[in-house]
Amino acid sequence: MKPLIAQHRIPGERHFRWRAGDITRLEGFTDAVFAFAVTLLVVSLEVPRTFTELIGAMKGFVAFAICFAILVQVWYEHYIFSRRYGLQTLYTVFLNSVLIFVVLFFVYPLKFLFSVVVGGLSGGILATHRMEDALQLSQVPTLMVIYSLGFSAVSAVFVLLYRYAYSLRKELDLNEYETLRTRHASYHQIAMVILGLVVALTAVLLPLRLSGLSGYLYTLIGVYYWIAGTICGKQETLVLERMREEQSDSTAHA
Repeated sequence: MKPLIAQHRIPGERHFRWRAGDITRLEGFTDAVFAFAVTLLVVSLEVPRTFTELIGAMKGFVAFAICFAILVQVWYEHYIFSRRYGLQTLYTVFLNSVLIFVVLFFVYPLKFLFSVVVGGLSGGILATHRMEDALQLSQVPTLMVIYSLGFSAVSAVFVLLYRYAYSLRKELDLNEYETLRTRHASYHQIAMVILGLVVALTAVLLPLRLSGLSGYLYTLIGVYYWIAGTICGKQETLVLERMREEQSDSTAHA
């Protein structure tokens, strides 16, 4: 019978060998920072003392849920990278530190933006502050630029991480499939960097009353991953099939 701890470990990827061992201090530190970032998203750190304060705090739930999901996505991307490659070099420590810095800087613009968006889309019902006091029309382009640059910065760090892992593919003993997945991962992050910059530029170039519409360009994330997932998925499947055939041939000749 397997130990209870082993039974409850998160399984690795089916076709990508995880090279990391136990959770390192770097990963532990990163997890702690992400936990702290989630704490900063909370509407209020104080327990509501009246029912009115409770309702006011509950209005921020939707915005909190969206921000929480975004942070979890960033954390999971970092988790997968760390498990796949297990790199503990000065360069990865530096990039990891940059990622942590950007995430912590990114938290408040993230929280503010989605609080305003949710409040606006709900007609003020889920607004935690008066919309007139929270954001002026002239400030919308700047807000979109701040958020988009943060979005691009996070993706840029992952680009550098994946490119670094790709440069060490021989040292890491990546097979053809793993090498292809690593290259595709860097392409996906490059696309996200470009998207963030396009949104920021669009927010600045659009007429002031339309600048907020630039945020709808982020819906292209789903479109991109659907198209890229189809194309890259076919390439990865072909590589896996070729590797299986080669393995079968080598076994037959052994």
